[in-house]
Parts: sequence; structure tokens; C-alpha cells
Amino acid sequence: MEVMAGQAKMKAARLSVISNSLLVVGKLAVGVLMGSVSVISEAVHSGIDLVAALIAYFSVQKASVPADEEHPYGHGKIENVSGTVEAVLIFGAAFYIIYESIHKLKAGGEVESLGLGTIIMGISALVNWFISNNLFKVAAETDSVALEADALHLRTDVYTSLGVLVGLAAIKLTGLTILDPLVAIAVALLIIKAAWDLTKTSFVHIIDSRLPQEEEAVVIEILERHSGNFVEFHKLRSRKSGAERFIDLHLVVPKNWPVLEVHQLCDHLEERIEEALPRTHVLIHIEPCTSGKQKCFGCEDNCSNRQK
Repeated sequence: MEVMAGQAKMKAARLSVISNSLLVVGKLAVGVLMGSVSVISEAVHSGIDLVAALIAYFSVQKASVPADEEHPYGHGKIENVSGTVEAVLIFGAAFYIIYESIHKLKAGGEVESLGLGTIIMGISALVNWFISNNLFKVAAETDSVALEADALHLRTDVYTSLGVLVGLAAIKLTGLTILDPLVAIAVALLIIKAAWDLTKTSFVHIIDSRLPQEEEAVVIEILERHSGNFVEFHKLRSRKSGAERFIDLHLVVPKNWPVLEVHQLCDHLEERIEEALPRTHVLIHIEPCTSGKQKCFGCEDNCSNRQK
């Protein structure tokens, strides 16, 4: 399962690298030929997407490496780091586009070969729509932050390409070339929004935030379903590293239970949790019941409340 997930992530990341490489070359050539800052800004955007795709490719490759002596919890957080780096790159590209657009607003200039620009923007939107859909699908299946980040990049590229396409059409209809840098600035603002969303998505797990409430609820529901087999549980903690989840908790059991029986109970609980939440590592700390009650749960061999 782990090997298949790693192969699926590598395949999706590789496809993203290839498509972005072709789009960068196409957009840049057409943008220079047209003298269009909005098309060139899209080429810059795709260039950043290419860098992001390369980062995603190498991060999922490294994240798939099993845990070792230096990294006993695995390499999953590389995906979170890559997402944060990608967000920084996108911010930089957006501000560069705004700088170039303001310069063109002041200097002016003609935009030529509008039909060619419209074609390349349409192709870009179509290609990135299919590639981003594939990335979102694989990211959801493998819980990959890096692929999700790459998918967000490309989905933004779809919208910005369509925005540039509409801008070129408006220039064709009105003859107002000032629309070109204005559209480029609008593209940059959309890019900044995407970068901010990506920063929140990737950075939150670097500082060991808890799992989403719905995932913790699954763990609690499993424990409560087996509550007849132990006294209580507390100190439930969770965190995430890339696609890997880590959960630890304290489990209180009758103080006279045999070690083997307690071990089997822990194994059972861990298996149920890992079945419900794949790629989860569960650590259970056992505590003996010290309530001092005369008929503490499970402490008597014939206790009617004890469930096997």
C-alpha cells in the first residue's frame, strides 16, 4: 500500500513537471512576440509553478523514504516544508508581476497578435484544469500536502489564464491596451490569495497542530466503542507529519490484569484506529487503576462488567 501510494504521487508530480515545462516555453514565446505583460506574467506564473512542481516531485520522493535512525518519525514533514517554500516563491512572482505591470502602465506600449495570445491562454487553462484535477485526486488518496500545494498552484493558473484571455478579448474589442497591465495586476492579486491559502495549509503542520476534529472524533468513537474493556482513557494527543498521523494516549486498566492481556487490548485498539485512519501510528501508555474502590472495574475475576 505504501509503495503504491508513493508511486502514484511520483507519477502525478512528474506529469505536473512535464506540463508546466511546456507551458512556460509556450507562454514566454507568445508573450514576448506579442509584447504583452499579462501573457508574460502568466509565463512567470507558470515558471513558478514549474519550480513548485519540481519541489513537489523531490519532496514526495524524499517523503516516501522509510524512517531511519536519524529520522525515527519518517520524512513526511518535507512535504510541509516544500509547501511553505512554494508559497514564498509564489508571493515573489506576484510582486514581480505587479512591479512590471506598474512599469508598463507608466511607459505604455502596444499589444500585438491577440489571437495567438488567446489560443495559448485557452490551451493553458485546459491543460492545467486536467493536471490539477489529477493532482487533487492523488493528493486526497495519498494525503499529500506537496501534491495538494501543486494542485492549488495549477488551479490558480487556470483562473488567471482565463482572466488574461478575457483581458486580451477586451483589448481586441475596445483597443484599450491599458487593460493588459491591469489584467496582469488582477492576476497577481489572485496569485497572492493562492499563496496565502497555501501558506496556511502547509505551515500549520510544521508546528505540530492537532489532527482535524473529525479525525480525532473517529479515534474517540473507537475508544468509546471498546470502553467495556478498560477503565478510562485520557491525555489523547495527535499531530501530523506529511501524510503520517501520530496519536498517543493514556489507557487506564485494572491493576491486576496480566501484561499479555493488556498488550493484546492495545494491539486491538491500535489496529482499529489504523484501519479507520490509514498511515496512523498509535502509542498507548498503560496506567493501573488506583481508584481504591472495593469493586474497581475488572479487578475481580468474576466481575460482570468486564468484557472479553
